[in-house]
Amino acid sequence: MTTETKLPFDKEFVASFSKKMGEPAWVEAIRVKAIEAADALPMPRPDKTKIDKWNFTQLQGHTVESEAFASLEALSDDVKALIDSESVNRNLYIQRNQTPAFLSLSEELKSKGVIFTDIFTAVREHGELMQKYFMTNGVKAEEHRLTALHAALFNGGAFLYVPKNVEINEPIQAVYVHDDVNSNLVNHVIVVADDNSSVTYVENYISTVDASNGIFNIVTEVFANANAKVLYGAVDNLAKGITTYVNRRGTVGRDARLEWALGLMNDGNTVSENVTNLVGDGSYGDTKTVVVGSGEQTQNFTTKVVHFGKNSEGYILKHGVMKDSASSIFNGIGKIEHGASKSNAEQESRVLMLSEKARGDANPILLIDEDDVTAGHAASVGRVDPVQLYYLMSRGIPQKEAERLVIHGFLAPVVNQLPIEGVKKQLTAVIERKVK
Repeated sequence: MTTETKLPFDKEFVASFSKKMGEPAWVEAIRVKAIEAADALPMPRPDKTKIDKWNFTQLQGHTVESEAFASLEALSDDVKALIDSESVNRNLYIQRNQTPAFLSLSEELKSKGVIFTDIFTAVREHGELMQKYFMTNGVKAEEHRLTALHAALFNGGAFLYVPKNVEINEPIQAVYVHDDVNSNLVNHVIVVADDNSSVTYVENYISTVDASNGIFNIVTEVFANANAKVLYGAVDNLAKGITTYVNRRGTVGRDARLEWALGLMNDGNTVSENVTNLVGDGSYGDTKTVVVGSGEQTQNFTTKVVHFGKNSEGYILKHGVMKDSASSIFNGIGKIEHGASKSNAEQESRVLMLSEKARGDANPILLIDEDDVTAGHAASVGRVDPVQLYYLMSRGIPQKEAERLVIHGFLAPVVNQLPIEGVKKQLTAVIERKVK
């Protein structure tokens, strides 16, 4: 028996919600068109993972009312640990369930024209920019049912715009706190680095409560325009009862760079898509992903880099650890389109299994439609190396501690890429909890 697919919301609901939030007419039109199309669109079909019984659509509620945080001292210790306490000019957005709960942006960045705000303020006050980037050239509502549902029901998110020739040295951070069991999040994030600009953006999704049947539908669109540089870090740490669909997509212009550093630590079933489109000549994309699966969760991770521009470079590095009865599919796709000559597509996926019932599957795929290119891939699935364990244990380290050290060493190439020290510590703590 499959999950009921009839959607719980209609066009009257989304139109009413749009008016309540004070959105302009063009946003309401997008919502209404998307909800009308959603029922007829197919669900996504992640390779080698059956999701027909997963609940992605039956949200029991759309929004919950949460109080804003009067100050950072009001945050829980788990959330405080994520924030860079040493930063003098803190650039930080905190969302509590669906409520914009805290925002700080330095006067220096404001004076340079940097925009950093919640998604609802963005559509009301920066409509021209939002119309240019919101689900037009990145993720589109008509791709499948979950993207349509997202466009119709988005109830949170953030917008970051860095003007031309502006280089931001300190990280911009967003923290999305889930602390209400009745909260279902449909979050939309847009990051735009205009020509010759640079920015580091780091986000955290964290659950501080358990959830029995939650649904998160997350879409991120990143645009690195000509000669821009974006470093995008994320740590997802959502509760066991949450079914998550996350779609992070980047568009990279001429001589621009987009680097992803992703720690995907959800405890519930997850489908993750990460696509980088190297549109401009000389564009560069690098995706590093670390995953830990535990319990009986099932996860599917598809990382794809598509080369359209000449002399473009795309790299994929994914390391995952599976324990208990967890299972994970790692799909890595490097695609070089016709005309993208002199391009280079490289990928590596490795999965480490800690128990007999754990399952990992690494699928490297190269799709090449151009002759004058270079490409390569590597994949491995296996268990803890007994030689490494023996080496550590022969020096007096107990077996469990030796296994822990091997696992942290296995994941370190991705963990070390995260640009905020507090986030590194948080990710390391999550890994520690999940592999014990």
